[in-house]
Amino acid sequence: MYRFNNIYVLAAFGTIGGALFGFDVSSMSAWLDADQYLDYFNHPNSDLQGGITASMSGGSFVGAIAAGFLADKFGRKMALQIACAIFVIGCAVVCSAQNVGQLIAGRMINGFSIGICSSQVCVYLAELAPGRIRGRIVGIQQWSIEWGIIIMYMICYGCIQGISGPSAFRVAWGVQAFPAIILFFALFLFPESPRWLAGHEHWEEVLDVLADLHGKGNKNDPIVLAEYEEVREAQRIAAEAQGVGFFELFSPRIWKRTLAGTSIQMWQQLLGGNVAMYYVVYIFQMAGLSGNTNLYSSAIQYVIFLLTTGVMLPIIDRLGRRQLLIAGSITCMCLHYCTAAIMATYGRPVDSVSGNENLKLEISGAPGKAVIALSYIFTGIYGLTWAPLGWIYCSEVFPLKYRAKGVGLSAATNWIFNFALAYFLPPSFKNITWKTYIIFGVFCTVMTIHIFFTYPETARKTLEEIDVVFNSKVPPWRSSKVAERALEARAQSINEAGGLPKESGDLDEKDSYAQQREVV
Repeated sequence: MYRFNNIYVLAAFGTIGGALFGFDVSSMSAWLDADQYLDYFNHPNSDLQGGITASMSGGSFVGAIAAGFLADKFGRKMALQIACAIFVIGCAVVCSAQNVGQLIAGRMINGFSIGICSSQVCVYLAELAPGRIRGRIVGIQQWSIEWGIIIMYMICYGCIQGISGPSAFRVAWGVQAFPAIILFFALFLFPESPRWLAGHEHWEEVLDVLADLHGKGNKNDPIVLAEYEEVREAQRIAAEAQGVGFFELFSPRIWKRTLAGTSIQMWQQLLGGNVAMYYVVYIFQMAGLSGNTNLYSSAIQYVIFLLTTGVMLPIIDRLGRRQLLIAGSITCMCLHYCTAAIMATYGRPVDSVSGNENLKLEISGAPGKAVIALSYIFTGIYGLTWAPLGWIYCSEVFPLKYRAKGVGLSAATNWIFNFALAYFLPPSFKNITWKTYIIFGVFCTVMTIHIFFTYPETARKTLEEIDVVFNSKVPPWRSSKVAERALEARAQSINEAGGLPKESGDLDEKDSYAQQREVV
């Protein structure tokens, strides 16, 4: 049967799973100031609105935990197809919602699907992509999230303007199902992950997939053979390990990887991206915007998010992970403190803003415009750095046997903090107003220190070379040169030898590369 073998085509279709996340983000944020939504659901207060928004994240947490078991048992492809089917069911529940309880239930079902997709799409693409461009390929998932945000936001905007009554949000929420249906059927034309195939001893298929993706179908290409040999070595070592449960992710030789994968997802949330994505309408209301002006000003923020990530993806592998993460956290820290200072100095306490009793602070005139400008700048910096890198980095740090569950746990960490912040922010804007930004500024300060001292460099390395980095004694800030160009060196050795040894899994005892890996 025909199957796609261009990595960019695979990424474009595969990251529809990320777009589902984006659809769900703006499918709620666009309605926070819409009469059709507010009237039908009786103007939810800050606590209830936080619960409605956070319900998707709660479902995603459970889905991300389950994702590793599904992907290990059934394969990366089938796990994503299961997620697509669940998402369609969730859309049916949401768009037919008769009350808040049904709306929350439907968003939790959608969230379960998104939890699977958010963790396993990046695992799938990381296992397919060559090391030299893995960042841009996995980063396409984040870009697809942003495309999903802006597309769904514009659909919601059109429905708000053109449809009266509850039909407005029903149409918008029902449309979300169509991309999931497209992805479900497209996956039949996708290859399975070569690393998953290796875990199930399907070696002929492993070589076929690697040749199709990295050697234009040539099974004797030295780079293909070198990567095939690395995969065999990784699987040989993985086979010697016991079965993997979540507790094994904290074993002595893996816990540093687990800490890196889970903490980067935690910090991605605590950086403050949820403020800009979920509640941009609230921020701009406080800054003096309302009605259509608020809606299209919010859309501009989503466009900035989309453009900045799109600009970064082609060059993200050249710049390195550490530098971008640290630069992003420092810049966002400064922006949060500046926003808090403006709101504290020029904000005026009120009983409500434009009739919204969830908001208790108003910033008008030039200071209000400054808050909007800072929100735009923050979104741009977030799109250039942490938005794509959070998903890229966690998909790289785990060895083969632990990858699906490790990335699942990392995604679950993202979603539990996403849930907490989605629930926390409406009451926060109501009760502590500008101090909300101080909290996020402090988080940015702490994460900068943590990244510098604990995150090794992973850019431009194969997944097997990253094993060497984590098992070396080199400090993280000096890790960029570890295992540098090891795949190319191995390919040259294979080329000079005229191919692999008869038993390609058998390696010379003096192979220093193999000796360095020593993974569990």
